[in-house]
Amino acid sequence: MAAPEPTPAQPTPARPTPSGADPEHRYVLTLGCPDRTGIVARISGFLADIGGWITEAGYHSDSETGWFFTRQTVRAGSVQIGLDEMRERFAREVAAEIGPETEWRLTDTGSPKSAVLLVSKESHCLVDLLGRAHRGELPATVSAVVGNHRDLEELVTRFDVPFHHVPFPSEGKAQAFEEVAGIVEGYAPDAVVLARFMQILPPQLCDAWAGRAINIHHSFLPSFVGARPYHQAFARGVKLIGATCHYVTADLDAGPIIEQDVIRVDHSDTVADMVRQGRDIETMVLSRGLRWHLEDRVLVHGRKTVVFT
Repeated sequence: MAAPEPTPAQPTPARPTPSGADPEHRYVLTLGCPDRTGIVARISGFLADIGGWITEAGYHSDSETGWFFTRQTVRAGSVQIGLDEMRERFAREVAAEIGPETEWRLTDTGSPKSAVLLVSKESHCLVDLLGRAHRGELPATVSAVVGNHRDLEELVTRFDVPFHHVPFPSEGKAQAFEEVAGIVEGYAPDAVVLARFMQILPPQLCDAWAGRAINIHHSFLPSFVGARPYHQAFARGVKLIGATCHYVTADLDAGPIIEQDVIRVDHSDTVADMVRQGRDIETMVLSRGLRWHLEDRVLVHGRKTVVFT
């Protein structure tokens, strides 16, 4: 008699989603601390104890600094306690145990985020971000746009976004920045984006907006400083052009880098070609950097970042 065929293995049933829970609603935990053994186990154990269904987990151990970084997301509906209690217990049961240098955040994707954009006359980054926000492609709303010229006001109002004009006279920039700061803080944004804003933030605003102010610039610095950088690059026959998205600090264009990219050009490209391609790459790099910031994917440590993409 032939041996009976083995019973096929039954698939593991999917873990049920709590009734009424939104599977896209997440709690996001980010943490940085001096590296040692047991950190991952301690965090995972805590999340398991409160019923946390982990949907994403990233880790990085930096051998140069001896620092450990992680970003983890859990389904909010799976957690058996409220967010405030979760924060309080994590601080007491995990962060305090790991050590006093531990830096951590626990955020809720269900809490709406917002951005304020600062602009001058160039529209490419502004149009791109307004369009993405309008289509729901950014995890934030654009609360307002502040411009030191009126050139882009009509464009902004088409998106039903408030536009604030703040002139920057050569002898009154300190007062202008005070006005800008008052407008921005009135919206309490999660990000302040310098979308080709051609003014240098004063140190006090760099400090006030540390970790929130994001800038974009072309990749030619420090070689081609000042006006008409693409013309300077064309005259030198450069073969690569690109852009850098970074956090703003008092060190001009030297803050922690969030994202960069480059494209190749050659001898057949005119200045106009290079400017067009430069604008394209600036919009892509800025939108990616802003999205990662809003999704709590960027951890800053000193002059560097760890970006969990």
